[in-house]
Amino acid sequence: MDGVLIINKPGGITSHDVVAQVRRITGEKSVGHLGTLDPMATGVLPLVLGRFTRLAQFYNEAEKRYVGTIRFGWATDTYDAEGAPAAAEQPVHFTLEELRAAARQFTGKIDQLPPPFSAKKVAGIPAYRLARKGQPVELKPKQVEVKELEILSLEHGQARFNAWVSSGTYLRSLAHDLGQKLGPGAHLARLERTAVREFTISEAHPLDALESAIAAGELDELFLHPRLVLPEFPAVTAPPESAARIRHGGAVNLPEFSKASTVRVFAGQRELLAIARRIAGTLFHPKVVLQG
Repeated sequence: MDGVLIINKPGGITSHDVVAQVRRITGEKSVGHLGTLDPMATGVLPLVLGRFTRLAQFYNEAEKRYVGTIRFGWATDTYDAEGAPAAAEQPVHFTLEELRAAARQFTGKIDQLPPPFSAKKVAGIPAYRLARKGQPVELKPKQVEVKELEILSLEHGQARFNAWVSSGTYLRSLAHDLGQKLGPGAHLARLERTAVREFTISEAHPLDALESAIAAGELDELFLHPRLVLPEFPAVTAPPESAARIRHGGAVNLPEFSKASTVRVFAGQRELLAIARRIAGTLFHPKVVLQG
Protein backbone atom coordinates (compact mmCIF):
# COMPACT_ATOMS: atom_id res chain seq x y z
CA MET A 1 0.00 0.00 0.00
CA ASP A 2 1.88 3.03 -1.32
CA GLY A 3 0.80 6.66 -1.17
CA VAL A 4 0.25 9.86 0.79
CA LEU A 5 -2.64 10.11 3.22
CA ILE A 6 -3.51 13.41 4.92
CA ILE A 7 -5.03 12.93 8.37
CA ASN A 8 -6.90 15.62 10.28
CA LYS A 9 -5.34 14.83 13.63
CA PRO A 10 -7.66 15.17 16.63
CA GLY A 11 -6.48 16.67 19.90
CA GLY A 12 -5.44 14.50 22.83
CA ILE A 13 -3.28 11.97 20.99
CA THR A 14 0.29 12.03 19.71
CA SER A 15 1.40 11.90 16.09
CA HIS A 16 2.86 8.47 16.86
CA ASP A 17 -0.58 7.35 18.08
CA VAL A 18 -2.02 8.35 14.69
CA VAL A 19 0.68 6.38 12.87
CA ALA A 20 -0.04 3.33 15.04
CA GLN A 21 -3.78 3.56 14.36
CA VAL A 22 -3.23 3.87 10.60
CA ARG A 23 -0.93 0.83 10.68
CA ARG A 24 -3.65 -1.14 12.49
CA ILE A 25 -6.51 0.04 10.25
CA THR A 26 -4.73 -0.42 6.92
CA GLY A 27 -2.49 -3.37 7.74
CA GLU A 28 0.46 -1.46 6.23
CA LYS A 29 3.50 -1.70 8.53
CA SER A 30 5.56 0.97 6.80
CA VAL A 31 3.91 4.27 7.82
CA GLY A 32 5.60 7.56 8.71
CA HIS A 33 4.54 11.16 9.25
CA LEU A 34 5.94 14.39 7.78
CA GLY A 35 6.15 16.59 10.87
CA THR A 36 5.12 16.01 14.48
CA LEU A 37 2.11 17.74 16.03
CA ASP A 38 1.89 18.19 19.80
CA PRO A 39 -0.86 16.10 21.46
CA MET A 40 -2.94 19.23 22.11
CA ALA A 41 -2.72 20.37 18.48
CA THR A 42 -5.07 19.37 15.68
CA GLY A 43 -4.99 19.53 11.91
CA VAL A 44 -2.84 18.50 8.99
CA LEU A 45 -0.69 15.41 9.61
CA PRO A 46 0.61 14.04 6.28
CA LEU A 47 1.38 10.32 6.34
CA VAL A 48 3.50 8.40 3.85
CA LEU A 49 2.76 4.71 3.43
CA GLY A 50 4.69 1.84 1.91
CA ARG A 51 7.39 2.79 -0.55
CA PHE A 52 6.26 6.43 -0.36
CA THR A 53 8.05 6.62 3.00
CA ARG A 54 11.14 7.12 0.81
CA LEU A 55 9.81 10.61 0.01
CA ALA A 56 10.16 11.80 3.63
CA GLN A 57 13.68 13.10 2.91
CA PHE A 58 12.18 15.82 0.68
CA TYR A 59 10.09 17.22 3.55
CA ASN A 60 12.75 17.71 6.24
CA GLU A 61 12.52 21.50 5.87
CA ALA A 62 8.82 21.79 5.04
CA GLU A 63 7.16 25.10 5.90
CA LYS A 64 3.93 24.97 7.89
CA ARG A 65 0.84 27.14 8.44
CA TYR A 66 -1.24 27.39 11.60
CA VAL A 67 -4.23 29.09 13.17
CA GLY A 68 -4.54 29.28 16.92
CA THR A 69 -5.21 31.16 20.13
CA ILE A 70 -2.79 32.62 22.67
CA ARG A 71 -4.09 33.07 26.22
CA PHE A 72 -2.47 36.00 28.04
CA GLY A 73 -2.40 36.41 31.82
CA TRP A 74 -0.19 33.52 32.88
CA ALA A 75 2.55 31.29 31.52
CA THR A 76 2.71 27.51 31.97
CA ASP A 77 5.62 25.12 32.37
CA THR A 78 4.85 23.44 29.02
CA TYR A 79 4.08 26.76 27.27
CA ASP A 80 0.60 25.47 26.40
CA ALA A 81 -2.78 24.87 28.02
CA GLU A 82 -1.84 21.38 29.19
CA GLY A 83 0.85 22.66 31.56
CA ALA A 84 0.77 23.88 35.14
CA PRO A 85 0.59 27.66 35.71
CA ALA A 86 4.04 29.14 36.30
CA ALA A 87 2.64 32.06 38.33
CA ALA A 88 -0.62 33.62 39.47
CA GLU A 89 -2.86 35.18 36.84
CA GLN A 90 -1.98 38.76 35.90
CA PRO A 91 -4.23 41.44 34.38
CA VAL A 92 -3.99 42.12 30.64
CA HIS A 93 -3.76 45.86 29.89
CA PHE A 94 -2.25 46.12 26.41
CA THR A 95 -4.23 46.90 23.27
CA LEU A 96 -4.57 44.99 20.01
CA GLU A 97 -2.22 47.42 18.28
CA GLU A 98 0.39 47.03 21.02
CA LEU A 99 0.13 43.26 20.67
CA ARG A 100 0.54 43.50 16.90
CA ALA A 101 3.60 45.72 17.35
CA ALA A 102 5.13 43.16 19.72
CA ALA A 103 4.33 40.31 17.32
CA ARG A 104 6.21 42.07 14.52
CA GLN A 105 9.37 41.77 16.62
CA PHE A 106 9.06 37.98 16.37
CA THR A 107 8.87 37.80 12.57
CA GLY A 108 11.69 37.11 10.15
CA LYS A 109 14.70 35.01 11.12
CA ILE A 110 14.88 34.81 14.90
CA ASP A 111 16.75 32.81 17.52
CA GLN A 112 14.16 30.74 19.36
CA LEU A 113 14.58 28.73 22.55
CA PRO A 114 12.61 25.45 22.39
CA PRO A 115 10.21 24.69 25.26
CA PRO A 116 11.64 22.65 28.15
CA PHE A 117 8.88 20.12 27.53
CA SER A 118 9.95 19.20 24.00
CA ALA A 119 11.66 16.35 22.16
CA LYS A 120 14.88 18.34 21.80
CA LYS A 121 17.73 16.34 23.29
CA VAL A 122 20.05 17.37 26.10
CA ALA A 123 23.11 15.11 26.24
CA GLY A 124 21.14 12.52 24.30
CA ILE A 125 18.06 12.67 26.55
CA PRO A 126 14.76 14.21 25.38
CA ALA A 127 14.22 17.48 27.23
CA TYR A 128 10.69 16.56 28.33
CA ARG A 129 12.01 13.57 30.29
CA LEU A 130 14.32 15.81 32.30
CA ALA A 131 11.58 18.41 32.77
CA ARG A 132 9.13 15.82 34.08
CA LYS A 133 11.67 14.81 36.73
CA GLY A 134 12.20 18.43 37.73
CA GLN A 135 15.79 18.35 36.47
CA PRO A 136 17.34 21.43 34.83
CA VAL A 137 16.87 21.67 31.07
CA GLU A 138 19.55 23.67 29.26
CA LEU A 139 18.54 24.03 25.64
CA LYS A 140 20.28 26.16 23.04
CA PRO A 141 18.47 28.69 20.85
CA LYS A 142 17.92 27.69 17.24
CA GLN A 143 17.44 30.03 14.31
CA VAL A 144 13.97 29.68 12.78
CA GLU A 145 12.00 31.83 10.38
CA VAL A 146 8.57 33.24 11.15
CA LYS A 147 7.39 34.30 7.71
CA GLU A 148 4.06 35.55 9.00
CA LEU A 149 2.53 36.13 12.44
CA GLU A 150 -0.81 37.87 11.98
CA ILE A 151 -2.77 38.79 15.10
CA LEU A 152 -6.44 38.67 14.10
CA SER A 153 -8.14 39.76 17.31
CA LEU A 154 -7.75 40.31 21.05
CA GLU A 155 -10.71 39.72 23.35
CA HIS A 156 -10.74 38.97 27.09
CA GLY A 157 -7.00 38.26 27.11
CA GLN A 158 -7.18 35.80 24.20
CA ALA A 159 -5.58 36.53 20.85
CA ARG A 160 -6.41 34.69 17.64
CA PHE A 161 -3.57 34.42 15.11
CA ASN A 162 -2.41 33.04 11.77
CA ALA A 163 1.20 31.87 11.41
CA TRP A 164 3.45 30.72 8.57
CA VAL A 165 6.74 29.33 9.84
CA SER A 166 9.80 27.33 8.90
CA SER A 167 10.35 23.75 9.96
CA GLY A 168 11.42 23.48 13.60
CA THR A 169 9.53 26.56 14.81
CA TYR A 170 7.68 26.13 18.10
CA LEU A 171 4.38 28.04 18.26
CA ARG A 172 4.39 27.34 22.00
CA SER A 173 7.63 29.29 22.33
CA LEU A 174 6.21 32.16 20.25
CA ALA A 175 3.24 32.39 22.62
CA HIS A 176 5.46 32.21 25.71
CA ASP A 177 7.90 34.81 24.39
CA LEU A 178 5.08 37.21 23.50
CA GLY A 179 3.79 36.89 27.05
CA GLN A 180 7.24 37.66 28.41
CA LYS A 181 7.58 40.64 26.10
CA LEU A 182 4.24 42.17 27.08
CA GLY A 183 4.44 41.37 30.77
CA PRO A 184 1.54 39.24 31.99
CA GLY A 185 2.79 35.92 30.63
CA ALA A 186 1.05 33.76 28.02
CA HIS A 187 0.59 30.24 26.78
CA LEU A 188 -0.72 28.55 23.65
CA ALA A 189 -4.39 27.76 24.24
CA ARG A 190 -5.32 26.23 20.89
CA LEU A 191 -3.46 25.25 17.72
CA GLU A 192 -4.56 23.88 14.37
CA ARG A 193 -2.13 23.17 11.56
CA THR A 194 -3.72 24.11 8.26
CA ALA A 195 -0.89 23.20 5.86
CA VAL A 196 2.41 21.37 5.55
CA ARG A 197 3.88 22.74 2.34
CA GLU A 198 1.55 21.50 -0.45
CA PHE A 199 -0.71 19.50 1.89
CA THR A 200 -3.73 21.43 3.20
CA ILE A 201 -6.58 20.96 5.64
CA SER A 202 -9.07 20.69 2.74
CA GLU A 203 -7.40 17.38 1.78
CA ALA A 204 -7.34 15.96 5.32
CA HIS A 205 -9.52 13.08 6.52
CA PRO A 206 -10.58 12.17 10.07
CA LEU A 207 -9.25 8.88 11.37
CA ASP A 208 -12.68 7.25 11.48
CA ALA A 209 -13.03 7.87 7.74
CA LEU A 210 -10.34 5.25 7.14
CA GLU A 211 -12.31 2.42 8.72
CA SER A 212 -15.45 3.44 6.84
CA ALA A 213 -13.53 3.59 3.55
CA ILE A 214 -12.01 0.14 4.12
CA ALA A 215 -15.42 -1.33 4.92
CA ALA A 216 -16.75 0.15 1.67
CA GLY A 217 -13.68 -0.91 -0.35
CA GLU A 218 -12.91 2.74 -1.11
CA LEU A 219 -9.65 3.35 0.77
CA ASP A 220 -7.78 4.28 -2.43
CA GLU A 221 -10.07 7.30 -2.81
CA LEU A 222 -8.66 8.82 0.39
CA PHE A 223 -5.07 8.84 -0.87
CA LEU A 224 -3.74 12.06 -2.36
CA HIS A 225 -3.38 11.96 -6.14
CA PRO A 226 0.34 11.29 -6.82
CA ARG A 227 0.49 14.22 -9.26
CA LEU A 228 -0.10 16.56 -6.29
CA VAL A 229 3.01 15.34 -4.42
CA LEU A 230 6.22 17.42 -4.70
CA PRO A 231 4.76 19.88 -7.24
CA GLU A 232 7.96 21.94 -7.24
CA PHE A 233 9.55 19.22 -9.42
CA PRO A 234 8.42 19.03 -13.07
CA ALA A 235 6.52 15.86 -14.02
CA VAL A 236 7.33 13.66 -16.99
CA THR A 237 5.39 10.63 -18.24
CA ALA A 238 7.99 8.10 -19.29
CA PRO A 239 7.55 5.91 -22.40
CA PRO A 240 7.57 2.14 -21.72
CA GLU A 241 11.31 1.60 -22.37
CA SER A 242 12.35 4.49 -20.11
CA ALA A 243 9.87 3.43 -17.44
CA ALA A 244 11.37 -0.07 -17.42
CA ARG A 245 14.88 1.35 -16.96
CA ILE A 246 13.74 3.68 -14.17
CA ARG A 247 12.03 0.80 -12.33
CA HIS A 248 15.39 -0.98 -12.18
CA GLY A 249 17.34 2.08 -11.11
CA GLY A 250 18.73 2.91 -14.53
CA ALA A 251 19.40 6.36 -15.97
CA VAL A 252 17.27 7.73 -18.80
CA ASN A 253 17.42 10.63 -21.24
CA LEU A 254 14.75 13.29 -20.78
CA PRO A 255 15.59 15.92 -23.43
CA GLU A 256 12.54 18.08 -22.65
CA PHE A 257 13.89 18.69 -19.13
CA SER A 258 17.43 19.78 -19.93
CA LYS A 259 17.15 22.75 -17.52
CA ALA A 260 15.56 20.91 -14.58
CA SER A 261 17.72 19.49 -11.81
CA THR A 262 15.08 17.14 -10.37
CA VAL A 263 11.94 15.63 -11.94
CA ARG A 264 9.06 13.32 -11.02
CA VAL A 265 8.82 10.35 -13.40
CA PHE A 266 5.38 8.81 -13.97
CA ALA A 267 4.02 5.83 -15.86
CA GLY A 268 0.55 6.95 -16.91
CA GLN A 269 -1.35 9.49 -14.82
CA ARG A 270 -1.18 7.97 -11.34
CA GLU A 271 1.89 5.74 -11.06
CA LEU A 272 4.79 7.72 -9.62
CA LEU A 273 7.86 5.69 -10.52
CA ALA A 274 10.72 7.77 -9.17
CA ILE A 275 12.26 11.09 -8.27
CA ALA A 276 15.19 11.52 -10.66
CA ARG A 277 18.08 13.98 -10.72
CA ARG A 278 20.02 15.24 -13.70
CA ILE A 279 23.59 13.91 -13.74
CA ALA A 280 24.77 15.30 -17.08
CA GLY A 281 23.13 17.03 -20.01
CA THR A 282 19.71 15.44 -20.45
CA LEU A 283 20.61 12.25 -18.54
CA PHE A 284 18.63 11.67 -15.33
CA HIS A 285 19.29 9.05 -12.68
CA PRO A 286 16.66 8.01 -10.09
CA LYS A 287 17.43 9.24 -6.59
CA VAL A 288 14.39 7.44 -5.19
CA VAL A 289 12.62 4.55 -6.90
CA LEU A 290 9.02 4.06 -5.78
CA GLN A 291 7.82 1.30 -8.10
CA GLY A 292 9.98 -1.73 -8.87
